[in-house]
Amino acid sequence: MNLRTPILILVVLNAVDGFLTLAWIKTGIASETNLLMASLLGAGVLPFLLFKNAMGIFTAAVLYYGSNYRLARYGLNLAIFAYSFAMVTHLFTGLAASGFLS
Repeated sequence: MNLRTPILILVVLNAVDGFLTLAWIKTGIASETNLLMASLLGAGVLPFLLFKNAMGIFTAAVLYYGSNYRLARYGLNLAIFAYSFAMVTHLFTGLAASGFLS
């Protein structure tokens, strides 16, 4: 089964999540709740983005390599669902910070 497009979607969602997280943190709207990512962010923006995107690319490679296994397809669907939920959370964070939800 060809999982290239869903894996690409996962990598893009991971990158967008990282940049939106940085935007909310730098503007003071939100804070990083993941302790590992918060410590990387404390070391700087570059270590944060490099690690976050490296994790996403590593996960994508594992899923691509195992794409003939049903577990990889389920995992990919679950990951896309989770990142889609994260994007909705980012959307509502932005709306709330802009005063649209108050």
